Amino acid sequence: MTFVPNEVSLFLVCFLKGVDKQMKDEWEEKLSCALTCSRCNRDLHPEDQRILSVYDDEPICLECKRKEEERPDYGEISKTMIGQCMADVEQQWGDPAGFCYHHFYPYKC
Repeated sequence: MTFVPNEVSLFLVCFLKGVDKQMKDEWEEKLSCALTCSRCNRDLHPEDQRILSVYDDEPICLECKRKEEERPDYGEISKTMIGQCMADVEQQWGDPAGFCYHHFYPYKC
């Protein structure tokens, strides 16, 4: 089957928008209101702050985030995560509406 470049481009744009929407739906669901810390299993109430891990994008409590930041590879992992995250969601890491932002700034439900 032969594709005309415009058809390929259109296909890729539509495909990537679908992937982007699916990824956005998944991370918004993760952010919406995690009920427990994925590290220590501590209960998280709506008024409790939570943050995403740079290691696996899972919601964690701030105490577990402090422990994460003490790991010797945290700096390198953070830089790698920011680059990959910005490429995946095409938003700046400092955009409060973006997935990357919530790895460095706590949020509540």
